[in-house]
Amino acid sequence: MKFQWSLLFGLLFAIIIALFAIYNVDTVPVNYVFGTAKWPLILVILGSALLGALLSGSVAIYRSFVLSRKVRHLEKEMEKKDATIGVLQNEVVAYKEKPVEFFEEPVTVKDENSTI
Repeated sequence: MKFQWSLLFGLLFAIIIALFAIYNVDTVPVNYVFGTAKWPLILVILGSALLGALLSGSVAIYRSFVLSRKVRHLEKEMEKKDATIGVLQNEVVAYKEKPVEFFEEPVTVKDENSTI
């Protein structure tokens, strides 16, 4: 259904552009840095729209590339920190299970949150 709506809007947009082109066939002067040329108004408008779309698309692609690189970097950093957390948790467990040697007989330390 989404494709049908997209197709309908595309056809409607094409009809609007065709009508716009029919009514804007007058030639207008286009001033360049090195000279002037006369082009149909619709070509000037469509050319400007095309250049704008290309420029905004290239900026969007560049931003997407930069953000994907940043995501990869942050994922690697997160994996390193997860590994560090795992090592530190194993050390904490090892210290909790290690007997305390300050008393005459060995005493094991129990976790405060355990129900045993």
